[in-house]
Amino acid sequence: MAKKDKEIKTNAIRMVEKQGIAYSLHTYDNSHGFVDGVSVAKMTGLEEDQVFKTLVLVGHSKQNYVCVIPVAEELDLKKAARHFGEKNIEMIHAKDITKTTGYVKGGCSPVGMKKLFPTAIHESAKEHERIAVSGGKIGLQMELSPTELAAMIGAEFDDLIK
Repeated sequence: MAKKDKEIKTNAIRMVEKQGIAYSLHTYDNSHGFVDGVSVAKMTGLEEDQVFKTLVLVGHSKQNYVCVIPVAEELDLKKAARHFGEKNIEMIHAKDITKTTGYVKGGCSPVGMKKLFPTAIHESAKEHERIAVSGGKIGLQMELSPTELAAMIGAEFDDLIK
């Protein structure tokens, strides 16, 4: 394995490989700081509705949850709370992302977090043969089957967006 290949092996990629799930990687330039998801789609040449962002939430019960939604969409917190059976739910503070997930803001993957949190993927993912999610670091997207992703992380599909 070439040294460059080792550098691209994130925890998310190692876990997908261990499960035998086919995937491809897309990189993008993030040298100018944080890049929003819509820009990531353009930079990787992927369709906007095929690129998904990973959002980490905390419920009224203090339990953490993960929602994976298209990058151009906005999470509906009421729908997310209803899905997870919470009274209410909110995004975790940006400063808590690394402590909670092991990933940095902008590089949070639904695969390979410190702990496997209850996860929901927006139902539109099923319309695609493959979707892209963070590969576990900023500048890296991992493209894979949404159904295989869901099976691997125990996620359910639901309507989660406004």
